[in-house]
Amino acid sequence: MVISLEEMGKKARQSAFELAQTPTSLKNAVLNKMADALIEKEEEILTQNRLDLEKASEMPQNFTDRLTLDHDRILGMAEGLRQVASLPDPIGNEDAAWVNHAGLQIAKRRIPLGVVGMIYEARPNVTVDAAGLCFKSGNAVILRGGKEALRTNVKLCEILRSVVASSGLDENAVQIIQETSHEIANQFMQLTDYLDVLIPRGSARLIKAVVNNAKVPVIETGAGNCHLYVDKDAEFDMAEKIVVNAKCQRPSVCNAAEKLLIHEDVAEKFLPRVAQALEERHVELRGDERTCEILGSRCRPATVEDWDTEYNDYILTIGIVDSLDEAILHINQHSTHHSESIITENYRASQRFLNEIDSACVYVNASTRFTDGFEFGFGAEIGIATQKLHARGPMGLNELTTIKYVIRGDGQVRE
Repeated sequence: MVISLEEMGKKARQSAFELAQTPTSLKNAVLNKMADALIEKEEEILTQNRLDLEKASEMPQNFTDRLTLDHDRILGMAEGLRQVASLPDPIGNEDAAWVNHAGLQIAKRRIPLGVVGMIYEARPNVTVDAAGLCFKSGNAVILRGGKEALRTNVKLCEILRSVVASSGLDENAVQIIQETSHEIANQFMQLTDYLDVLIPRGSARLIKAVVNNAKVPVIETGAGNCHLYVDKDAEFDMAEKIVVNAKCQRPSVCNAAEKLLIHEDVAEKFLPRVAQALEERHVELRGDERTCEILGSRCRPATVEDWDTEYNDYILTIGIVDSLDEAILHINQHSTHHSESIITENYRASQRFLNEIDSACVYVNASTRFTDGFEFGFGAEIGIATQKLHARGPMGLNELTTIKYVIRGDGQVRE
């Protein structure tokens, strides 16, 4: 039976009201049962995932990597739910409280956003992460994944909904849209009567389409043209290790490095060394004129478009800069404001980088691959927000709340 978006919205609204009143202990119990159910139903999930992969067999490897589930990834999703269950519940917390001049007791209290809409591509883990975080923070969620992962996402949603229902709560706290047409997606983006916020997660093209077409308020996430800058005072062993990890550990994700900048004072020594390490891992190198002069045929000339491209693949574009100033200017101009890192032993340079880079996550002597809700201790993330309102960086439980002012008086009237 096909359910209209309006009907899904109504059901989500009703469920969100119930969920906002649900005790933390019950929410935690449900989340742990969800984790158990994922492990118990592993073979059912993998069967549906294999069917999705068969249909996506002609897609690029970086795409199918994001789509693929296995035993370890299912364990990871389950562990993420358990971490979310173990975290403090933000709902009902008071950020501040005071008494005003009229004797009114005013408190600033955390409440759920309400109904969250998710639009995402071929990452089945987003189905579980979003459902878990929204559930714990008292929000109903309506999911709209990509057609390539439809079978996997529907199976995951079916398992999670079953757990919610068996716990005596409204299963419509988690819903998934099974129609994958662009027309339905556009209708979803305009469901202003029911959605409180829309969160896209995926490629820059998807995020841009949602921002341009949505009438529902949007939190931008995901696109990651992430930079590494090797300063003139970098320690080479550390720098090589970080570059290789940030590019190669999992290149298909948004926190992988796409650009490498190197200070001119160390370029001739460090560049051939790091190029060899990257080539051994089958990374295609592109570079500016000075980089190509040093590396020769090992590097192809970068185009203008390369500097703004998120590859999600074994490709890295390299540039040589004259100074820290030039590195900061270049990054702020070309990055998607996701994650950037400086490798240096110079404290003053590191502080300038931290202070002047305009990105959600800025690192000193560490891989950008750590920009992740699980790594930050959030259990999971609903996305990496690259805008400045209403949230920025990995979005965990607190970022899925808003505020309500609660005011108590004893007969005061305003004169």
